[in-house]
Amino acid sequence: MKKMIKRLAAATALTAAATLASAETQGVTDDEIVIGSVNDLSGIFAAVGVPAVKGANVVFDRVNAEGGVHGRKIRYVVEDNGYQMPRAMQGYNKLLNRDKVFAMLQSLGTPMNLAGFKLLDPMGIPNVAPLSAARQMLQEPMKNKFTSFSSYYDQSRVGVKYLAEQFGADKVCTMYLPTDFGEEILEGSKAGAEEAGIEFAAETTHKPDETDFVGSLSKLKDEGCDIVTMALGVRQAITVVGTAKKMGLEDMKFMGTSASFLTVVAQVPGGVTDGFYAAASWQDLWARADEPAPKAFIEEYKAATGEDPVGFAMLGYAAAEMMVKALEAAGPDLTHESFIAAMESLDYQDDLVGNHMTYGPDDHQGADSVYVNVVENGAWKKIYEE
Repeated sequence: MKKMIKRLAAATALTAAATLASAETQGVTDDEIVIGSVNDLSGIFAAVGVPAVKGANVVFDRVNAEGGVHGRKIRYVVEDNGYQMPRAMQGYNKLLNRDKVFAMLQSLGTPMNLAGFKLLDPMGIPNVAPLSAARQMLQEPMKNKFTSFSSYYDQSRVGVKYLAEQFGADKVCTMYLPTDFGEEILEGSKAGAEEAGIEFAAETTHKPDETDFVGSLSKLKDEGCDIVTMALGVRQAITVVGTAKKMGLEDMKFMGTSASFLTVVAQVPGGVTDGFYAAASWQDLWARADEPAPKAFIEEYKAATGEDPVGFAMLGYAAAEMMVKALEAAGPDLTHESFIAAMESLDYQDDLVGNHMTYGPDDHQGADSVYVNVVENGAWKKIYEE
């Protein structure tokens, strides 16, 4: 009898300790986990942010309908930064201080994430799968930071080297926003040129609201640029490619990174973007629409939203699935420490994005792959992988 009482007392103590630990963890209650995101729903990267949020919500709505994770429903709170720093900081402050989020998921923008780290890091708030492929997304302290894919630097480097070898190019140039996002693509482009043994010839900088690129393209033509990498907004990239065609610059090869690897970019009417390249770290959704995982996702997303998904809806969905896996692995006693340990334990094949995702204590980047794609007849076609 005494042994039974001791066992009951020990079990009660463990339950109480778990409840106390969760109670002391921001964003975790007995029946809810609050996840936040500072995203772009109205700015130059809204074509990325809006579908990504919709994709994540498809997962969270399904999981919540099935009872949540260890009895807790997920509440996903998204603040719109419009790709503007002041709005981003307002969003971070609200999410951290008013909504008391447990973790961040799919926050968009390299400069915005970097500014957000100054608030997240002292609190130990995890930042998971940001919509930025900058190397700085894993800057120190790395413990609370997890990315999904290869960096802009590696994407640019691999893409430039591949195009140089394929087309016998002599000169590489870059058009970019003068931000951390743009600077990294510039650095990767220079590294790719060096590896290919060719010259990096010129660069042009641009404002987020710039729409006229005739002068810049004329300069790059005069510099003899064969390959032009871009770190611009989505509409800007489309405008550049269309303007170049109107100017007769058919021999110039234009390449973006994962920030340009969007379904809407490929599907611009009139074949405007045919021949445009993008080096990214996942595989195109619609090119694999008949494969089991993409097909199942397309059907689930369409049933939930009434819309056909685009590429970044797939990314949002995959990131939310990863978040759920980690929350499940962390167990009912959810703390930041248990969640980080769970993230570091993940090792699985994600057939939806076409990558093997693996993490560890010293590896917080899920995949390293780079896929070079080109637009052909209004669709992305994979032509190289590394």
